Amino acid sequence: MNPLLMHLPVMPVAIPLFAGAIMLFVQDSRRTRAFIAVGAVLAQLLVGALLLYMTTDAVLDIWPKGIGVYSIGKWPAPFGIVLVVDRLAALMLVLTATVASAALLYSLARWDRVGVHYHPLFQLLLMGLNGAFLTGDLFNLFVFVEVLLAASYGLLLHGSGAPRVKAGLHYIVVNLVASLLFLIGVAIIYGVAGTLNMADLAPRAAQLAVSDRGLFDVGATILGIAFLVKAAVWPLNFWLPMTYSAAGAPVAAIFSLLTKVGVYAIIRVGSLLNESGVHGPFGSDWLFYGGIATIAFGIIGMLAAHHLPRVVAYSVIVSSGTLLAAAGLDLNALGAAALFYLCVSVLASGAFFMLTGMTERARTHFADSADTAPLPAETYGAFGSGDSDDPMDTEDEVGIAIPAAMAFLGLAFVCCALLVAGLPPLSGFVSKFALLSAAVGVAPTAQSAVHSWVFVVAMLGTGLAAIISLTRMGMRLFWSVMGRTTPRLRVIEAAPVAFLILGCVIMTVVAEPIMGFMVAAAEGLSAPQTYIDAVLSADTNAALAAEAAR
Repeated sequence: MNPLLMHLPVMPVAIPLFAGAIMLFVQDSRRTRAFIAVGAVLAQLLVGALLLYMTTDAVLDIWPKGIGVYSIGKWPAPFGIVLVVDRLAALMLVLTATVASAALLYSLARWDRVGVHYHPLFQLLLMGLNGAFLTGDLFNLFVFVEVLLAASYGLLLHGSGAPRVKAGLHYIVVNLVASLLFLIGVAIIYGVAGTLNMADLAPRAAQLAVSDRGLFDVGATILGIAFLVKAAVWPLNFWLPMTYSAAGAPVAAIFSLLTKVGVYAIIRVGSLLNESGVHGPFGSDWLFYGGIATIAFGIIGMLAAHHLPRVVAYSVIVSSGTLLAAAGLDLNALGAAALFYLCVSVLASGAFFMLTGMTERARTHFADSADTAPLPAETYGAFGSGDSDDPMDTEDEVGIAIPAAMAFLGLAFVCCALLVAGLPPLSGFVSKFALLSAAVGVAPTAQSAVHSWVFVVAMLGTGLAAIISLTRMGMRLFWSVMGRTTPRLRVIEAAPVAFLILGCVIMTVVAEPIMGFMVAAAEGLSAPQTYIDAVLSADTNAALAAEAAR
């Protein structure tokens, strides 16, 4: 294999790590930091796209099973640290880099200037996200999750202000408790099974003595609860609406990926452990009921919210609940549709959060709201960014203003609303229709039939709630004359929102080939033995290849 391709799986971790470290030494030049940050994110997008291509059937000569295994230090699994690239991991890498590139570009308009170390923290967050999707063992999953959480603490507090500090304290406390549970679960599992490699864990768990199996199940249950906290399942998600609505617009956009780390961990670890008979929170019934309860909580929150950022935050909760309920109902049947829905929901949420940063400037009477208030004037003065209450209302803005600002905001709002509600003609409708169709087609048993129709009703309810709440918000934002001003928008703000919406449009046009890839990715989850064999035989395969080359 080409040496460059051989080391490609570690690049999504190495690129943001080195970019963040370098930017710590160039604090005196904003332009240089911005140049490094944009270059690093674009490089991650390119690497993610290459890895995604390498997992497809078109290039099976590189990775025969479509799964690449990178052994750190050449230590074989399960003893060494491995990074594993399969279709699902590669998909998450591309999705992360896509949203990150849009959020970073949006930040350059002004948001990166109202605090210190914004760009290094942003890169460390991406390092943690990429590492969490790539890692092949539980302990390094814990490490990468802690890296992204530590960076997210700083990004959430970026810009100061009482709402951010209050939300930040709640967010930190909840995640510290979840991290403690994570570590306790990992310790118990390692003490019983003697391994933390996810591929090696499934066969080890199946071979445990009866006396050890109970303790292993306890560790798996504690670990699953930690994942569910990070996936924002009800009743462990009360921190999310306040946190996401208090964060800056580009920070909230990238935060839309954080709950998906918990969902990814539940699906990845659950698909492996279920093969050995371990269920707990990873079991279908637990996930299904938790997902439905989360959807119900999100629906109530969307209908009760009075400010757009909180509506979008509750829509993130709804998306997490939908994914968990789909996985709990029947991962084999709904897996492909759920992955398609995951991509659409993340892109739509990211665009919507950035859109709120612009639409709220059109409503002057929102300025006193704790949820949507702009950054305090002293923040801009402290960092030499002017003294305006409006983060974009100064002369040192980046980029040129766009004409017909309200027309762009209205069109973007309609597109985002259609995506969140799942209405035609955009990909939100395609994803929800695919989920409903798959749910109705689940193998008929007495219990599955009831679950299927409960899921269908929940999905229809999310669409109805989104229509009601977003229609109300649209009327207040664009039809009400009282308290409305026409904001100044920059191309560097509008372009990222348009980019993510365009991505959703493209997913609508080429839905068939994308769904084909999702089917292959879902099949990999449904048949985890391929993943296990690829990881545990990686070094044997490498040795055979080297012998053949000689």
